Amino acid sequence: MAALRETPKLRADAGRLADIFTVLQRCFVLNLSKELARGNVSFSQYCLLSFLREQKELSMTEVAQRMGHTTAASTGLVDRLEKLGLVRRVHGQEDRRKIHVQITASGIALTAEVRDDMVSNLLKMMAALDSHEQKTWLLIYEKIFTYCRNP
Repeated sequence: MAALRETPKLRADAGRLADIFTVLQRCFVLNLSKELARGNVSFSQYCLLSFLREQKELSMTEVAQRMGHTTAASTGLVDRLEKLGLVRRVHGQEDRRKIHVQITASGIALTAEVRDDMVSNLLKMMAALDSHEQKTWLLIYEKIFTYCRNP
């Protein structure tokens, strides 16, 4: 990706995007948090459940890497989810000292419910856009998603 040459206009545009992102994050996280409050899980816990829903199983090291936490912090996160019955720990097949984390049926159900609520909220937002704007929004967010997944 080529580096942008900063200009006063580009800096002003980036500043406007920073303001927009702040409001969008607040909007999305608040709506998400309302849904998460019903399941008694935090945003971080939901993120981990979402990773596990995609991957089915992660080692504790992978949990820490995905979450950007220390292994100790990840252990606490997994402990809380395990107490809620949303994940389970299993010993590795080849090395029983290795602990893996798996999402349970309850965890899958919770993430599906929250995701469905998110889709409903996004559909309401998309209704304010014409079809070209909807496609453009998706394309832009796909690029942002790729960047955030692989900085």
